[in-house]
Amino acid sequence: MRVSGFTYVRNGIKLDYPFIESIKSVLPILEDLVVVVGDSDDGTREAIVALNNSKIRIIDSIWDPKALKDGLVFAQQANLGIRHADPGADLLLHIQADEVLHEKDLPHLEMVMKHMYYRKDVDGIVLPFFHFFGDYKHFAPSRRFHQWEVRIIKNNTFIGSYKDSQGFRWFLDTNNPNDKGKKLKCIGARAFVYHYSWAKPPKYQKLKRIEFGNRYGGTTDKLDYNDEVYEDAYKDTYNYKEFDYLHKFTGKHPRVMQDRIEAQDWTFEYDPAKNNMSFLEKVLKKLDDWFNIQPFAYKNYKRVK
Repeated sequence: MRVSGFTYVRNGIKLDYPFIESIKSVLPILEDLVVVVGDSDDGTREAIVALNNSKIRIIDSIWDPKALKDGLVFAQQANLGIRHADPGADLLLHIQADEVLHEKDLPHLEMVMKHMYYRKDVDGIVLPFFHFFGDYKHFAPSRRFHQWEVRIIKNNTFIGSYKDSQGFRWFLDTNNPNDKGKKLKCIGARAFVYHYSWAKPPKYQKLKRIEFGNRYGGTTDKLDYNDEVYEDAYKDTYNYKEFDYLHKFTGKHPRVMQDRIEAQDWTFEYDPAKNNMSFLEKVLKKLDDWFNIQPFAYKNYKRVK
């Protein structure tokens, strides 16, 4: 069984993405990793080259500004990674620039991938998520955040990225924008994806909004990326319109993230009383608390035994 990987990143340093940690976390279980590097101006490409790892293959790309709407550009970059992946690979692992795998979970993940490799009725593997929010001590477990998502697929010409690179589907006509694809049949693995997109200094959260504009409910305001005076300007970055509720994280983060976590220099205060949950969401939360289930939650895949 041969497993290759693919990821994409643009201005990862400027936006404070843990893309180097992300790459390092998956290399041990991959034969090679395609890194699609967008037209960055902050040294992102140079940082990847500096890793000096023979498993890494860099593919340069230019992002289409018009494709930022609805996150289409993310799917485009993911599909570039698929097209440039090793054609001899049996499975492809996808990791995004703000996602990290834990070293303790890698042996289990390799075992599940071997199981998947021999099953003709399985197209992919879904992994559970820790969506860290505000800091490294809180995560979002609700239905507003995808709690499982496809991150490993079989290397097949007709499997491609879906919508904003949320997951993957079968596509019979990749040139047809109206083809919504067919959901993949997947098994699950208890190898968590540690997602850090919302766990960074408030300054960089604001910069991300500006960089991607309306994709993140952002603004077209211009901002100096080197501006260190930001407390007042970014006080609304972690507002309670962004989430319903959070849980306290009591586990250990991946080893590659330790330096970032120890360097945290901002404070995030979580008040459970402040939220924008509807009555229905509160009822569904009770079901989740009591029975550990999330009925009617959206799933971009079909789960098989």
